[in-house]
Amino acid sequence: MSTPRTVLVIGGGAAGNAATVLLRRAGIAVDLVEAKADWNATAGSGITLQGNALRVLRELGVWERVKESGFGFDSVGITAPDGTVLHVARDVRTGGDDLPATVGMERPRLQRILIDAVRAGGARVRLGTRATEFEQDADGVTVRFTDGTEGRYDLVIAADGIGSATRAAVGITDKPEPTGMAIWRVAAPRPAGVVRTDLTYGGPAYIAGYCPTGDTTIYAYVVEANRDRAAIPPETYADEMRRLASSYGGHWADITPHITDPAKVNYTWFDRMLVEGPWHRGRVVLAGDAAHCCPPTLAQGAAMSLEDALVLAELLTSGREWDDALLREYHERRMPRVRAVVEASVRLGQWQLDGVRDADVPGLMGRTMTMLRELP
Repeated sequence: MSTPRTVLVIGGGAAGNAATVLLRRAGIAVDLVEAKADWNATAGSGITLQGNALRVLRELGVWERVKESGFGFDSVGITAPDGTVLHVARDVRTGGDDLPATVGMERPRLQRILIDAVRAGGARVRLGTRATEFEQDADGVTVRFTDGTEGRYDLVIAADGIGSATRAAVGITDKPEPTGMAIWRVAAPRPAGVVRTDLTYGGPAYIAGYCPTGDTTIYAYVVEANRDRAAIPPETYADEMRRLASSYGGHWADITPHITDPAKVNYTWFDRMLVEGPWHRGRVVLAGDAAHCCPPTLAQGAAMSLEDALVLAELLTSGREWDDALLREYHERRMPRVRAVVEASVRLGQWQLDGVRDADVPGLMGRTMTMLRELP
């Protein structure tokens, strides 16, 4: 296939949106289908973007909007449960010295910025639509959709998330597994003086933390052992999170009273997954959470997804044949880096679950973040 014609991107999250923008910039025709009718434009509380994620967002041409919409900072604080600051560390600028170490922002704002970039690039977008069947041959893939239509594509990028139906449909049997932890998240007004992420290890939860997401907003989170979700009625989510958060001092005294609306509190288990074998079957290739996921203990989930899109688009626009060798190279380039992040993220949580008191948390985080300064 010397002249690729059309790519189908399944999933309009970080990986799918980024791949769409980059491929359209190279003149490749892209259809993007997203199962959610609202394109996930209102979902989520906040997101922490490390420098290596910002580096990809700059390549997408959206860094200036991200900078204006979020809150950049270069340090992380460790506090005692009563709020006493124990240590403030300078964060590694994984995206290079010309970008902040971290930007916190409201997740819906990031999604809207990426949506605007996809729209501006001229991709054909279909919302509320799923791909259901894939028939492959040597020249491409015929895909059938839930609206009764079908399309013919030279390549399909499955960026449909942790529960990827495409992954299963093409015969990749890996599935996410719970790590034993769960997180409560909520957006709240930013207390005066919150200018970085602060983390508390210990107290009634494993971790209590918050991250500024703008001039007036933060998102706050509490991590505990996972519980049976069916045993926690959604209408009690605010009560449950407030109960845990109320034991923490410092800025938590200003945050906790705002945890009142259960509809704005998100409860999620931590999962891990790394597809060990090839990330493609024929002309269907995985990207982002469809290929790997990890706990947010290093705040690298979005960054890894964005890097997948960057590397895959680089290879697809290199002028080479879109063949098995190219897709294997994508997997080989991504695997060592993604494995290091997944394993470190899981290990940080497991140390807490196991009560390991002499764990080298700063060393592991420092080594991983230093590695991420390298280009993907």
